Amino acid sequence: MVAEKRVPKNTICLWYERDAEAAARFYAETFPDSAMGTVHRAAADYPSGKAGDVLTVAFTVAGIPCIGLNGGPAFRHSEAFSFQIATDDQAETDRLWNAVVGHGGQASACGWCKDRWGISWQIIPRALTAALSAGGAEAQRAFTAMMTMSKIDVAAIEAARRG
Repeated sequence: MVAEKRVPKNTICLWYERDAEAAARFYAETFPDSAMGTVHRAAADYPSGKAGDVLTVAFTVAGIPCIGLNGGPAFRHSEAFSFQIATDDQAETDRLWNAVVGHGGQASACGWCKDRWGISWQIIPRALTAALSAGGAEAQRAFTAMMTMSKIDVAAIEAARRG
């Protein structure tokens, strides 16, 4: 008898056209507290694939359990869903941002970027969160600085915060 791993009670299901396994491997290699899990293959032909094709992939991103579903081209990702990753410093911000954008992704504004599969990521330094939480003129200056940025520049946020 094969023992089954316990499936988490709450799992995010992300729809991919056909690259769920490649996406899961990229996330596991890139983001802290992330891992590749079980790959399930289709038992029979289905509308967007054949028997034996990868159907679902279990993985964890930043401690969040996910399932990647190779469902075909019917649905696309949007910014209505994103992963927000808190970074500790500029080096971590740069590493994660550059990994997402440099691996076929695309830069956006205010710390947002999109990976090559269309999943949106917010790579947000804790320094920005602290500055915005400070309130008053300090937060306003940090917010104004952030609005000019694509990837967040920690030194510029801290300088804006100080005035």
